[in-house]
Amino acid sequence: MFSWWGERMLAEGNDNDIWAYFDGPISKRRLRVQSREYAATFARARISEGTTVALQMAPSVAYLATLFGLWSVGATVVLVDYRVPQAECRTLVDLADPQFVVVGGDRVGRAVGFQHDVEAGAPVVHRRSGGRAGRPDIRLVQFSSGSTGVPKIIGRSPESILAELDRHLAVDGLPVRGERILLLNSISHTMGLISGVLHALNVGAAVVFPTSLRPNEVARTIAAAEVHAVYGVPAHFELLSQVAQPPPTPSLRLAVCGGELLPRETYDAFHRRYGVRIGQVYGLTEIGLVAAAPLGTAPPPAVGTPVPGVDIELVEQEMRIRMAMSPYLGDGLSDRFTDGALRTFDRFEQDAAGVLRILGRADSLVVIGGLKVDLMEVEAVLSRHPAIAEVVVMFGESIEAFIAGTELPGSNELTAWCRERLAPVKIPRRFIRSERLPRNATGKLIRNRDLIHSDK
Repeated sequence: MFSWWGERMLAEGNDNDIWAYFDGPISKRRLRVQSREYAATFARARISEGTTVALQMAPSVAYLATLFGLWSVGATVVLVDYRVPQAECRTLVDLADPQFVVVGGDRVGRAVGFQHDVEAGAPVVHRRSGGRAGRPDIRLVQFSSGSTGVPKIIGRSPESILAELDRHLAVDGLPVRGERILLLNSISHTMGLISGVLHALNVGAAVVFPTSLRPNEVARTIAAAEVHAVYGVPAHFELLSQVAQPPPTPSLRLAVCGGELLPRETYDAFHRRYGVRIGQVYGLTEIGLVAAAPLGTAPPPAVGTPVPGVDIELVEQEMRIRMAMSPYLGDGLSDRFTDGALRTFDRFEQDAAGVLRILGRADSLVVIGGLKVDLMEVEAVLSRHPAIAEVVVMFGESIEAFIAGTELPGSNELTAWCRERLAPVKIPRRFIRSERLPRNATGKLIRNRDLIHSDK
């Protein structure tokens, strides 16, 4: 009989089984022992069933053991990305209002890769004055990416997490027992934590945490560790595609991308370099995995077919997902969950085979002079200009294009480029240049006009 909802994943297999690699193999015994030791520490600190705890630690085995230790004593854990600066961290903690904060590591606010436990540090518990107790049905709290404004607070039950893991089992081609997954995603977010770590534990696969995020070294790790699958976001695969002469990777059979739409250029370049087509998955923090084409058989903008166990419908092309209850904690989000359905605000088309192709955001459609303009179409045209590295197109009083690159052309050249490819009503009136565009802590481009302007 298991004492908490996720214990079976830790209990499966022998102590000597290898569940991860980071500068060498990491046994199940180490993870189990650390989780139990930390759980005892948390119990002594009066963390127990229904207690709310914000967790911000460097990515490490200690981080995962801390998370499992907190879950095992019944805590509701609020995950705060380690890369979030202290000022933003305080804002997020105030929003969630937990009773405790658990921290570790001395480089909070910096983008760091997976760490040795001696660098990440043991978890340190701080009691907050006040704080709200957790809902009895919620064990995981996360924040949305916040790319369009203030992050939303999202709560998930054990049943929701376990149901998502079952959906992974129903998808053909995902890693299975005995395979190795090189995980480039953040383990404080859904794809890295659930699709990566928890799925691996659930099926008996092993996670390979890279010792460096430099593309050449990541490519060498794929070869040396005999990796079967690579998980990442578009930026990871773009950088890997730029490695001039990667070593042979005969064991690699799978590359899975999520978080943002994968550019077709990256899809093609990675296939040329490694002989594997990048598969895309589409999911949301609110529910997890929704659609998948992990074997890369459908190139972008396709994101695969809906996974078993998810009930979706397209309403005027916008995807809506039936859910038993709202995933949002707090007020002011009535427009996001209506009539038992989660509004994604993502637009899709679906072919006869059920394959979903993403068209853009519902809020990227604007009306100018009585004509509908899809700002994502304008972005796609500008992104094909060889001098533009990043682009976000927004609408204020007129269409504005925020572009980044090292040697950007003048407005006349950009206007001419657009005029050859777009109707006149779709051509940006302003081009705002910079060396880079602002991104949030997860690496997604900010898509709030006021926030972009404030970053200038």
